[in-house]
Amino acid sequence: MTFELLLIGHGRVAQRFVSMLVEQSAVRARIVGVATRRHGCTLGRRRVAAASTLEFIRYAVEARAQAARAGRLVVVETTTLDIESGEPAIGHVLAALAGGAHVVTANKGPVAFAYHRLTEAAERANRRFLFEGAVMDGVPIFNLVRETLPAVKIVGFRGVVNSTTNFILTAMEQGRRFADALAEMQARGIAEADASLDIDGWDAAAKAAALANVLLGANITPRDVKRRGISADTGGLAREARAAGRRLKLVARGERDGRHVTVRVGPEELRRDDLLAGLEGQQNGLILKTDLLEEIAIVQRSGSLTQTAYALLSDLITVAKGVAGGYGTKRSPAATRRRRAR
Repeated sequence: MTFELLLIGHGRVAQRFVSMLVEQSAVRARIVGVATRRHGCTLGRRRVAAASTLEFIRYAVEARAQAARAGRLVVVETTTLDIESGEPAIGHVLAALAGGAHVVTANKGPVAFAYHRLTEAAERANRRFLFEGAVMDGVPIFNLVRETLPAVKIVGFRGVVNSTTNFILTAMEQGRRFADALAEMQARGIAEADASLDIDGWDAAAKAAALANVLLGANITPRDVKRRGISADTGGLAREARAAGRRLKLVARGERDGRHVTVRVGPEELRRDDLLAGLEGQQNGLILKTDLLEEIAIVQRSGSLTQTAYALLSDLITVAKGVAGGYGTKRSPAATRRRRAR
């Protein structure tokens, strides 16, 4: 079976994902359409005049209706995070699901702002909505819980989930200037030219909201996360903590207490023997607190475009396995309504 892919966004992550498809043989797929902000939209070899990416998605899933009905159409969404509302990515996911396509995304916005709404839409359409790349690149956090922890309840988490701020804090401990460490992250392509999402804690807040929504059953957005970032002034605190045998880290944490979920992000002094305190440079780590297995930790010792692209590939493979097993092969309700309307 060959899957047909519509790429929404064609930046560095999407390009690495495409090259990875060529390099591996775990799933057969071909690109049938691409939408980019800079270069417009194409379907097959034909350019498509669309007023928006959302309009293109609606047109493209209709044009590839045969593949959609067979469960072989997948929208790969890699647009950038909008911290205000999660749009237009949320609309992209909804339009794809309504047209009978599965969706895999590396954009944390849909999960951080509208996880329950999108999950319900996927269930109605009998399609998959997967987002392993939303937190810690390709490290299998959501897959770990979904596939390997049956009957285990996640009651809390804490982690270092932003590479840029962890690199800067590590560098400032060693006496480097905040501006120099940030510039290095920008030169490597890890931090954006406008790095405020990283250093102000918004990226970590979005990831914390995504983790809380999926793992703790919360219904929050990044705006509900109590947040503090880092600045040049944080360097002195980081050096003082290290001199005292502790480490300063930007920690995202969430906890469920009955029906109430609290989530926050901010610099914390950690004991030297804390697993998170040992994370250096761009390393990330997440500790899950469970009801039956106590604490489970997962560490990402490096991060790159390849890891994020792999998250998309792993989600695509999950879709393929599900279709082979009968999931997502039924005609979606939206597809049925379109045929009746004709």
